[in-house]
Amino acid sequence: MNSLNRAVDDAISGWRSGTRRSQQLVLAALSAGVVVSMVVSLHDYDVFPLAGFFVWMLLGLLLLRFRELVALSVVVVAGGTISRLAHGAGAGGRVAGVVLLLLAAALVLFASSRQRSGLPGPLSAALLADLRDRLNAQGRVPELPGSWECETAMVGAHGVGYAGDFMVADLDAGTGRLDLVLVDVVGKGVKAAPSALLLAGALGGMVGALRGPALFEAANTFLLRQDERYTEETFATAVHLSVDLTDGRYTILSAGHPPALTWEPDRGEWVADGARGLALGVLPYLELEASTGVLAPGQALLFYTDGVVESRSNDIEDGIRWLQDTAATAFAKGRYGAARRIIRQVPRGDDDRAVLVLSRG
Repeated sequence: MNSLNRAVDDAISGWRSGTRRSQQLVLAALSAGVVVSMVVSLHDYDVFPLAGFFVWMLLGLLLLRFRELVALSVVVVAGGTISRLAHGAGAGGRVAGVVLLLLAAALVLFASSRQRSGLPGPLSAALLADLRDRLNAQGRVPELPGSWECETAMVGAHGVGYAGDFMVADLDAGTGRLDLVLVDVVGKGVKAAPSALLLAGALGGMVGALRGPALFEAANTFLLRQDERYTEETFATAVHLSVDLTDGRYTILSAGHPPALTWEPDRGEWVADGARGLALGVLPYLELEASTGVLAPGQALLFYTDGVVESRSNDIEDGIRWLQDTAATAFAKGRYGAARRIIRQVPRGDDDRAVLVLSRG
């Protein structure tokens, strides 16, 4: 029994990896099923009519790559044709059934040929889900010491799980230095996800090792080197926060990003930060104007992408004022859950939306 279980697990793992041998095994199993179906149909057509052969085509679409699916289609069409021509009251009905089976095979093959990944549909979906999870994993913030708290909330355009907004984080436990980078890649939703994944991987390897302007200069060079055959536009806006968790001293760098907001508890309002700069991937040089400060107990920093404050009916300045008021109301209810409360108040739009809040209790 154990050997059988291992064999089944190996077969499933092989299929998930898309190996040629696993595809051939699945093709053989499906072809054997078609042959058995044809034998049953020839013996008693009512038990397995022509419609049953369509099921084998759908299974092939789910399990096989295009090359193997073509072979299965030939077997299915042959088996269905033999079965249909051997039964039926009229020649017209038999021919019509065969024609429908041929059309179904052509549609299935066309759908399979449109899979740009070269994998069956479920494997392509699993691959996309894995890429999405890897993108989200880049932004997981480690547990912070003391009274520090970091919260994020992100929503993709049109509610899809893939977005051009992402975050990368790095915590040096030895020095107590936390680095957070919030990025908005040009584009929306699924269209921006490939570029976001590439840039997230690059920034994930650089953040912590590079700080200050050097980090954005490296990211800018990375974007400028992207092949235009695969990415029509490769620029992004980003904001980088580097904060010493021992004393609260921080530096903010902005590359074309909307201004960060600082919570002033004495005034009960969010104040716009002064960091400014050029977006990444536009020019070979960057003009960056950093801002510095000390995050005292009770204060917080709020970062967001333009999807939070921009819409077709309002400009970004109006959106920032709206966010200042909305975030003040949300933060007044407590710092825990503030990011989610803010993102829920953002009107639904056609752009990705992300909010990051770092607070010190």
